[in-house]
Amino acid sequence: MYARTTTVSADPARVDDGIAHVRDRVMPAVLDMDGCVGLSMLADRGSGRCIVTAAWEDEAAMRASAGAVGPMREQAREVMGGAMEVHEWEFAVMHRRHEAPDGACTRVIWSRADPGHVDRVLDAYRMTLVPQLEEMSGFCSVSLLLDRGSGRAASAVTFDTREAMEGSRDDAMRMRDTFVSAMEVTITDMGEFDLVLAHLRVPEMV
Repeated sequence: MYARTTTVSADPARVDDGIAHVRDRVMPAVLDMDGCVGLSMLADRGSGRCIVTAAWEDEAAMRASAGAVGPMREQAREVMGGAMEVHEWEFAVMHRRHEAPDGACTRVIWSRADPGHVDRVLDAYRMTLVPQLEEMSGFCSVSLLLDRGSGRAASAVTFDTREAMEGSRDDAMRMRDTFVSAMEVTITDMGEFDLVLAHLRVPEMV
């Protein structure tokens, strides 16, 4: 399974317009493409940062979609304003306790590891972090996107409510600090978002 993420640094005043555009125009078109598994959107209305993720059955389907998706991406950027970044990933982990309810929120942590140690880090993530996350109050799901060539990864943990996400911060920080120290992983960025579109139908992968 593969994923393409599009991150838009939008005008905060235009985020809701962007959400409506992706929901009504982009998502139906993308979901109709061969090999598309699903689509989700995260939004930080305060900063304007939004992330649209489309999942694909395999790398070939993701590549084949590029020509059709490009114009849609540019139109969305025009609706939302701001700059845009696109990344392609492998789905390495997907674990759900249950489907995300309305009002769910997601914490995303971007990191980098030595590409030669990616499999070791991935095994540790599956065996240590996923079970600990499962025990957190309000936990809904966790996914990990991976770029093996660069060692870059993006971990997304979704909670039932914003209150549950905010309440998890201290424990999450302790878990993260222990993990990155043991695995020699560097945290490069972090963000907290509303999960505004939850149609990423990726199967269980742990």
